[in-house]
Amino acid sequence: MQKAIFFLILLSFTSCNYFDAKKIATEDILEEELRTFNWNEVDAYPVFTSCENSIEKEDRKHCFENTLSSYITNSLANETIIVTQDINDTIVLEIQISESGVLDLKSMKVDSITRVEIPNIEILLSNSLQALPEIHPALKRNKPVKTEFKLPIVIAVN
Repeated sequence: MQKAIFFLILLSFTSCNYFDAKKIATEDILEEELRTFNWNEVDAYPVFTSCENSIEKEDRKHCFENTLSSYITNSLANETIIVTQDINDTIVLEIQISESGVLDLKSMKVDSITRVEIPNIEILLSNSLQALPEIHPALKRNKPVKTEFKLPIVIAVN
């Protein structure tokens, strides 16, 4: 009988810890979430209105890049550019799109020959970006976020 009472008392002491609920601090949850959060990937890429009907994420990205390249190329094609030697260069534009959908040209990498032959190339490229249609920003967890792109533009003048 004493063994049974001792066993019940021992069982009651150890079972009290079984029902204790552990509290998890919100800071711990936030820290864990931030560790698993991929900051380099967005849920939806920036998009022009003409590309909104694309469902797939990669399709929207390609549509956005193609539309942007098309606007820049068409703008440059309308310019009269006179050169003394043939140019075949790839200009890399570093573009940032803000949370509100505003496009900003951060920098551009232009070959020295292209700069000599077309001294106003930076102005021409900047002006081509002014006529873009409305851009909807990228989304991360349904919140608009800032994104950056590198967009290659091929310049071929004969």
